[in-house]
Amino acid sequence: MTKFIKNFRRDEDGAVTVDWVVLTAAVVGLAVAAYSSIETGASNLTSNTSTFLDGRNPNGTTE
Repeated sequence: MTKFIKNFRRDEDGAVTVDWVVLTAAVVGLAVAAYSSIETGASNLTSNTSTFLDGRNPNGTTE
């Protein structure tokens, strides 16, 4: 039984799985942050474009 416990303590096979879980969580977190930033910028661009186009006339004159 003592030999089993010593071998169990030295076994590091599961540590790789923990590393991958942490790395995957970090990548997902960065993706969410990037998506949020891109969404905000796209919304602002759409709003600014709409405001610009609202003041235009198809004949080329401003209202």
